[in-house]
Amino acid sequence: SSYSVTLKNLTNPLTIILVLESIGSCIACGRAEYRIGEECCPMCPPGNHVHKHCTKFTTTSCVSCIAFTFLDEPNGLMKCAPCSSCDSDLGLRVKQPCTSQSDDFCEPQEGFFCWFSNKNGCKIAQKHRSCKPGQYIHHTGTTSTDTVCSDCTGDTYSDGSLAACQSHTG
Repeated sequence: SSYSVTLKNLTNPLTIILVLESIGSCIACGRAEYRIGEECCPMCPPGNHVHKHCTKFTTTSCVSCIAFTFLDEPNGLMKCAPCSSCDSDLGLRVKQPCTSQSDDFCEPQEGFFCWFSNKNGCKIAQKHRSCKPGQYIHHTGTTSTDTVCSDCTGDTYSDGSLAACQSHTG
């Protein structure tokens, strides 16, 4: 049912709409349930998705995720999520392959560092910086940090591949 109330003691009348629903739909489902219409259905376990929603007389029917798809939490979903790919063009490689219960876990390739990550590992990797002639490698890059270059000072030199500047000899 809907009710309309107009407040007249304002410069501009304001209409407030109140919508009352049946008490049944106000009841929250439990932590391991999801709502379909008026039913609270049991969730499917990780690695599975809903094949048929529950009814008053039947429980939820679940099926396993197919190859290259996953669901890592209890759910009421009709489809599994596609596995990510650890794209070598983005400087990534597979550390742990996708299963029905977990996405691919990616890590940076050799010579790259992770620029952006989430719970499923590295999502974007970037190539380590190359030092220029006149600079030395102050800190070598790791899987989580970029290379840090510093300028040679005084009468020293480096071709950019050295861990310290060399003195000019005579």
